[in-house]
Amino acid sequence: REPDRRGRQGRRCSLYRPPALRIISLVQPAAVDSLCRCGHRHPMTLIHGTCVALNGVTVLLRGPSGSGKSDLALRLIDGGGRLVADDQTLVEIQGGRLIATAPETIAGKMEVRGVGVLAVEMEKSGILGLVVDLVANPPERMPESETTEILGPALPLLRPDPFKASAAAKLRLAVRSLGGEKRKKA
Repeated sequence: REPDRRGRQGRRCSLYRPPALRIISLVQPAAVDSLCRCGHRHPMTLIHGTCVALNGVTVLLRGPSGSGKSDLALRLIDGGGRLVADDQTLVEIQGGRLIATAPETIAGKMEVRGVGVLAVEMEKSGILGLVVDLVANPPERMPESETTEILGPALPLLRPDPFKASAAAKLRLAVRSLGGEKRKKA
């Protein structure tokens, strides 16, 4: 008989199922399982991307090296956002939500091109609410709504030009339209 795995407040982990019924589908090849404090496995993956928390919504900026992830993150932080992770982001499912954190080795650090690696105030984790794929080609004037899946859940996807002066303002507006002020931090 498997022990009853309850958390500190006596609540069961949201992913708890008896062993015969536990099904975890991993949609990304780099995904692994992690143990939560109540002893259950949660799907997790490492993503090449930078995360910034804006008004309770964590935004994942994805793109290859030199695509402007850290530059755009720096502008978002300068406008009131808080760094969650720079360049590498751990994402896992907890309670049906995608939680982003920084790997321990780079937590609280940000690489600023031409300046170096700097210590930055950060959020320990954040609930992912928006994914941004950075592109060099200008997006359509009125693009269709897009989503992307990470470990199963679908998230809104935007594709702005990160080097446009208005890129950070556009992302702040997008977060507000998602109702970011009402969401709680992880």
